[in-house]
Amino acid sequence: MIETLLEIDHVVLDFSQDGKNMLNLTIAFIMFGVALELKLDDFKKLMKSPKPALVGILSQFILMPLLTFLLAFSLKAFITPTIGLGMILVAACPGGNISNFMSALAKGNVALSVSLTAFSSFAGIILTPFNFAFWGNLYIKASTSGASSDLVRSLNIDAFEVLQTIAIILGIPLLLGVAFSQKFPNITKKILVSIKRISILAFLAIIVIIFTKNFDTFLTYIKFIFFIVLVHNALALIMGYNVARLFKLEHKTRKTVAIETGIQNSGLALALLFNPDIFPADLAIGGMTFIAAWWGVWHIISGLTVAGFWSGFSLKSEEEPAT
Repeated sequence: MIETLLEIDHVVLDFSQDGKNMLNLTIAFIMFGVALELKLDDFKKLMKSPKPALVGILSQFILMPLLTFLLAFSLKAFITPTIGLGMILVAACPGGNISNFMSALAKGNVALSVSLTAFSSFAGIILTPFNFAFWGNLYIKASTSGASSDLVRSLNIDAFEVLQTIAIILGIPLLLGVAFSQKFPNITKKILVSIKRISILAFLAIIVIIFTKNFDTFLTYIKFIFFIVLVHNALALIMGYNVARLFKLEHKTRKTVAIETGIQNSGLALALLFNPDIFPADLAIGGMTFIAAWWGVWHIISGLTVAGFWSGFSLKSEEEPAT
């Protein structure tokens, strides 16, 4: 298996410069749509009810990268360094743009989900490069041995370069979205649902294009990546739920913390991976790209499955008793 995974590192996905630009624009558009829903009240809710919010932040931005580092390190004899780095990169990203929808479907604490989205969207501008640089470089040092040493040493993670890219892809669209919703509240109400639908469809279209252009390659290696992403995502969901349980939060809040922890903005991870200023074209990082691309598909499948299970596969709204 390890020999096959080593081959993945040297696979370069067929994705044109136009495709990369479209991916960046799609992520920016998604974040613009997210920002349209963000209000000052969302941040006030974080202050008024700090415990659930702090638990969510702890799970998403501190424990998730830590868990991922430990998982990748424990698997280092079975995976390549870049696959481990791909796991860490995804874990360092803020929550996915569909987490609010998943929380609503799961009959979770939607207000908390929106508040955490508000925080993670802006905090991710700083925390994503910090977590990726800290845990990624730590993992690189831990994984430097034998034949992989030359490759690993060439992967120097520059937090400033990551910060620059995230500031452009996330920061500017977020500020524009908040400003637009404040200036044109009536127009925002009319276009919000359409923008959310277009955002999800646009991101899925990008993933489909990547998979279609590289179908034979994915067919060859997906059976190895599939299990790694499945375990990683499952552990994230389980950890999020049980961290909230440890802090004695109610059941509907536990579900939201689990979803916020397990649904990651893998599109941002892909945008970073396709940036030559962060990852030069001559680096063998196929493993990272495979992980991020499959996360983009799998977290939707797992999120819908878990949300459906928690809701009893019912779309009817109902209040749940606290447990």
